[in-house]
Amino acid sequence: MTVDVEDYFQVSAFERYVGRETWDDRECRVERNVERILELFDSRDIKATFFTLGWVTERYPAMIKRIVGQGHELASHGWSHVRVTQQEPAEFRQDILRTKGLLEDVSGQEVIGYRAASYSIGASNLWALDLLQETGHRYSSSIYPIRHDLYGMPDAPRFAFSPGNDDFLEFPVTTVRLGNRNLPCGGGGWFRLIPYAGMRWAMRRVNQVDQEAAIFYFHPWEIDPEQPRQQGIDAKTRFRHYLNLERMQPRLARLLDDFAWGRMDEVLYWPHLQRLARGSAKAS
Repeated sequence: MTVDVEDYFQVSAFERYVGRETWDDRECRVERNVERILELFDSRDIKATFFTLGWVTERYPAMIKRIVGQGHELASHGWSHVRVTQQEPAEFRQDILRTKGLLEDVSGQEVIGYRAASYSIGASNLWALDLLQETGHRYSSSIYPIRHDLYGMPDAPRFAFSPGNDDFLEFPVTTVRLGNRNLPCGGGGWFRLIPYAGMRWAMRRVNQVDQEAAIFYFHPWEIDPEQPRQQGIDAKTRFRHYLNLERMQPRLARLLDDFAWGRMDEVLYWPHLQRLARGSAKAS
């Protein structure tokens, strides 16, 4: 279970309409929404991974301490939700180092995970995975193996893989394989669009047929139908952002009850690393 901690005005779909220079003038709702998420997780004794922006961490350090204080994993979502496709390697390196340093300073814990804004690591910029490893990250969950107008690497592996011969791992967001296509079942807007029964079926298929854990993600603003409405946006953006927000929290509660959930590092990274080590020992 993962949460991408960003506020409603920071989404990539709003980039053309909401300048970063205006962020400080807008009503922030991330703290109250994260508090609701923490209460929801606590009521079911669920631990999760919170991929958090540096911009948010800088302004709400008490929220970060509540997240880690309740036993959740803190991971990086970059500083200000700039897609990796919009950054040069040197700029990206500075961004991830700055974010990792602040998250660790505030939380008092090592940060080993990273998720790119809008899953913006793909075939054209796999160099980003090398830089993540070089800067002390141990895993990424930044590739979505689907076709999409904003992101996607449909030919990528569907499940955990190592870009090199080392212990750095990429955990792609979960898809279900139907015919010769990967279909999304990992959360976000898809979870609000597709009927719940279809999403549950897809995740169960991943568990039972693929014998793999599913990675699910959502954003704090998705449980907040009362958020300020952005004016002047195009119809596609309006549909994607506001669709079924009022249904999200009850649907999420069902999802939490229907499956067992945990942190990325505990469910995926460390167990996968142990399996790789056992495989290497057998081979030698």
